[in-house]
Amino acid sequence: MICPNCQKDIAIGSKFCYNCGAKQPETPPPGLSPATGGTKRLMRSRTDKKIAGVCAGLADYFDMDPTIIRVLWLIAVLCFGTGLLAYLILWIVLPVAPGGVIPTSAAAAP
Repeated sequence: MICPNCQKDIAIGSKFCYNCGAKQPETPPPGLSPATGGTKRLMRSRTDKKIAGVCAGLADYFDMDPTIIRVLWLIAVLCFGTGLLAYLILWIVLPVAPGGVIPTSAAAAP
């Protein structure tokens, strides 16, 4: 896949360019489009995770960059203190994404 902004090669299915940070045109993954009746589910990411995949799962659900969610979560932990408890609860409650499902925020290897 080629970024239309910087013309560099990026992974298929990426929402953001790794080089310039530009948002990529949306291509719905198979099985998750409204035309096929699929719905999005809030799940932890299996592939794009730093600790437990909670932030990457939230980013995929809300169609955001995972780094933005991670920074917001860090601010919640440092400023309010309840971010750590909420993260632990989501870690326990959210199911892990199935192995065959590629999250839209994760980069697929070409």
